[in-house]
Amino acid sequence: MTQERRKTTYNPGWRVVAAAYFGVMAGFGSLLVFTFSIFLKPLCAEFGWSREAVSTAFGLAALSVAVCSPLLGHLLDRCGARRVVLPCVAVFGAGVMSLSQLTPSLTHLYATFVVLGIVGNGTTQMGYSRAVATWFDRRRGLALAVVMAGAGTGAMLWPLVAQRLIAGYGWRTAYAALGTLVLLLGLPLTALFVREKPREHNIAQAADDGIPVAAGMRTRAFWLVVASLFLGSVSVNGAITHLAPLLTDRGIAAGTAALAASVLGLSSFCGRLMTGYLLDRFFAPRVGVALLVATAGGILLLANAHSAAAGLAAAALIGLGLGGEADITPYLLTRYFGLRSFSTLYGFTWTAYAVAGAAGPVVMGRAFDATGSYAALLSLLSGATLVSAGLFAFLPGYPRPERTERALGAVVPERAAASVQPLVDWEADRPAKR
Repeated sequence: MTQERRKTTYNPGWRVVAAAYFGVMAGFGSLLVFTFSIFLKPLCAEFGWSREAVSTAFGLAALSVAVCSPLLGHLLDRCGARRVVLPCVAVFGAGVMSLSQLTPSLTHLYATFVVLGIVGNGTTQMGYSRAVATWFDRRRGLALAVVMAGAGTGAMLWPLVAQRLIAGYGWRTAYAALGTLVLLLGLPLTALFVREKPREHNIAQAADDGIPVAAGMRTRAFWLVVASLFLGSVSVNGAITHLAPLLTDRGIAAGTAALAASVLGLSSFCGRLMTGYLLDRFFAPRVGVALLVATAGGILLLANAHSAAAGLAAAALIGLGLGGEADITPYLLTRYFGLRSFSTLYGFTWTAYAVAGAAGPVVMGRAFDATGSYAALLSLLSGATLVSAGLFAFLPGYPRPERTERALGAVVPERAAASVQPLVDWEADRPAKR
């Protein structure tokens, strides 16, 4: 028992987690996403572009992420994290730096954001999760949560850094500095520490290689996760992108609206860590149900928020679910499908998330333009989030591979077929309470 505790305490996988945390903090999903609005007005003022024109660049990046995520996932499964993440970080950092040399051509802006989207998910938690998961079994939920907390840290940090740089040195210098930070944080840490656990020393991984992509995509579990993620993404992204204008429209001060955005980021950070702790102790779909119900309550509260207190409470509840759902998806994929095709399957879920995330803000904007209010649509989105929670409730129990036989070397050429066999049992087998 003492030896087991010592191994857990000194698990070198935590070095991989720490490197991935900083990599995600300086990645696409943190640095580019949360600084985009800070650069929007300076770019419009510099080149005379409309806000819609500049915003289109972000939409193109999101579309590139959606299209390229499955391919990136396949490369991660085939080549390993370090070989994929390093070039993605290099291209992403150089791309952000190159924005400092923008010309008045919108084509220049759009082409750069397309490139950033193509490599973007290689710099997010998707790029690092497979490597992290190979080092952990019992504490896998917490390990993945710490990695994803990097995005929450970046969400709180980068907008302030970008604003200070723009105010002091101009937007061109700000982009150059941020791109340099990406390279300084991402490249050396990934090169030195991000690697998968050697297979010959990883009995858990060898025993749980998992199943092929096609087999995973034929399961009810996979499509329940995708459908839940899609509905949750439409609702949450629609709500958070219009959070500040909704509150100011109702007479709440702009400073308080900004505070609500900060509360959302802090709640997301805390939600990730809390979810990681819970995932290691309870059946993950039940954790997901609880978080999504809380998120639905936050969206409904936002629909009727006419005071600062209500707005802040709504932001906190929405942020809690936003952080939690991001943790649950990769954790569920490793438990249901193993690590063999984990990143590819994760890439397909990212496609669903990105498409829904792009649609949510557009639907919210159109609803406001048509009715002059967000309230009715937010109520519908709250209901959609409850449906998302309901889908999690129908997820089956985890498969039970014959770990003991495989760990002892009783793996025969029929192993590949055997690894798919549990598919029949997943759908009916629900676990005992943990």
